[in-house]
Amino acid sequence: MPVVLDTARVPSADRAEYWHEAVSHTFIPLDVTLLGDAPAPATITSHSLGAVQVSLVQAGPQRVERSAGLIARGGEDHLTLALQHRGTARLSQDGHQVELGPGTFAISDAGRPFAKELPEPFLFTAFHWPRTAGGLTEEDLRVLTATPFSTRDDTARLVAGYLECLSRAAASMEPALASWLAVTALDLLAVLAHERRGCSVPEAPEAALATLARVKDHILRHLGDPDLSPERIAAAHYVSVRHLHKLFRYEGVTVARWIQRHRLDMARRDLARPTPNRPSVAAVATRWGFVSPSHFSRTFRAAYGTSPRDWQASASTGAGEPPLLRGLGRPGR
Repeated sequence: MPVVLDTARVPSADRAEYWHEAVSHTFIPLDVTLLGDAPAPATITSHSLGAVQVSLVQAGPQRVERSAGLIARGGEDHLTLALQHRGTARLSQDGHQVELGPGTFAISDAGRPFAKELPEPFLFTAFHWPRTAGGLTEEDLRVLTATPFSTRDDTARLVAGYLECLSRAAASMEPALASWLAVTALDLLAVLAHERRGCSVPEAPEAALATLARVKDHILRHLGDPDLSPERIAAAHYVSVRHLHKLFRYEGVTVARWIQRHRLDMARRDLARPTPNRPSVAAVATRWGFVSPSHFSRTFRAAYGTSPRDWQASASTGAGEPPLLRGLGRPGR
């Protein structure tokens, strides 16, 4: 189900405060300043695609800032890609200034200060994900962050087209398929980074891609098996372990890392279930193939910067939410 935040029924005098909390709640702690005398109605509609949160944002002129103080309050491990549909935007980060118009996109890194000015009514789709969820290296991120990508470029047009189709279909996708397709989106960004750096991306033969797709499907269906290993996966597909590792080089990630990424994503979703169906941390660890609750807790904290128990508590409906947002749900958590 989508999470919709809408200021249309909020009194005009309270609209700025509500919108500030809505934006920070949906993404990361931010300072939001509305421009103009009468704030226009604004909406955010969010869906979760595995580890990626997709949000359609429509609002009036405003300025958004992420300061060092706000970084200290959390969210520093997240990245946001904004695909502009209507209006213009100016993103400033790391000494770079990016001008965005319809059909362009750029990525901001929540771990460093940035500012974004939107001087006119706008519409964009934001893709928001933890940096541990994708196969992007730090070198990739240096190339992608605060860099304008236009659909006049062939690869950027392919990425933008895929992202737009993904966002349109978000409401109707099954969770496992959504998670898979979201991973593909992040892989496409890695390709874009490689191209921008002038690196060659190895071309995968059609037969290799077909085998890789079968392997991924097998892994997703056996995530709960604690004995799932490269050796057993390779044997199930009648290939050598060496060939299996070669297949995942096309993904830019190791087999073990790919498995761990998806186990963590499914565990994160389970922990966020509303009461009375919320499982225990130990049950979640067992369900998704972690060798022990303590191993699960260490892995989860390394990926998300918080313990599974604290994550579960923060996802409780109405618990710890800003006053104006209580009862509205928590997308992507």
